[in-house]
Amino acid sequence: MQIFFFLVFLVIYLVTLVGNIMIMMVIRADSHHHTPMYFFLFHLSCVDICYSSITVPKMLINFLAEHKTISVNGCIAQMFFIILSGSEELFILSAITYDRSAAICDPLNYMEKMRKEICVQLVSGTWAMGLFHALLTTVFTLKLHFCGPNQISHFSCEFPHLLQLSCTETLTNQVVLLTSAMIFGSNSFLFTLISYIHVITTILKLRSAEGRHKTFSTCSSHLIVVGLLYMKVFFQYTKPRSVSSVLLDEMLSLQYSILTPMLNPIVHSLKNREV
Repeated sequence: MQIFFFLVFLVIYLVTLVGNIMIMMVIRADSHHHTPMYFFLFHLSCVDICYSSITVPKMLINFLAEHKTISVNGCIAQMFFIILSGSEELFILSAITYDRSAAICDPLNYMEKMRKEICVQLVSGTWAMGLFHALLTTVFTLKLHFCGPNQISHFSCEFPHLLQLSCTETLTNQVVLLTSAMIFGSNSFLFTLISYIHVITTILKLRSAEGRHKTFSTCSSHLIVVGLLYMKVFFQYTKPRSVSSVLLDEMLSLQYSILTPMLNPIVHSLKNREV
């Protein structure tokens, strides 16, 4: 099965790279796409390429390797970039939510609210928050000692699985994980939820059925992606131990770290008539 899985994930990785690179090239090449929405989608494609490249190449090597190993420093570095890219994905999706909310709820002031400098500040802010989140988690992980089991029951070095290998107390790390999830994840989720409640309320006030359908279609794809991503991430990091299993953890992780970067170009852009 190793060769079969190697070919399957190689195809997924190539589709991810080609799809996201094509979206970035189209947005760069066509002046009609130099708008706030496509500015954020350009950065989302960049994040998706990075997110997928953190885990898939190493996974492909392991499928062909007799001994599937990674150094401690390499494992922690992979964890850092997984957290950075995952956080950035959530924050960029929140920025796209703000853009859609401004376009639908206050179209007359849209260009003023989404000036180029504001878009740049939003993207810079998402990277800064993602970097802070990743650094905060990694610093506390570096204080752990690994002297016992050295096998990760997973295909990548994700934070919860790394904690299971520590032979020192991990309470501080668990508190950091819960606190950061509450501060970054919950706030981002609440912002997205409130924004879409406002958007849906505005859409329902439209008199024309055709207008409601056209307006809702501009944000329905994004709403589906955001909803699925948040449900998977929150379940992955907050599920009780009684429902934890290696297969379930791997399936959830595959969904949001490998399949989502492949599907984002299709959902957000390739089905867009302008693109």
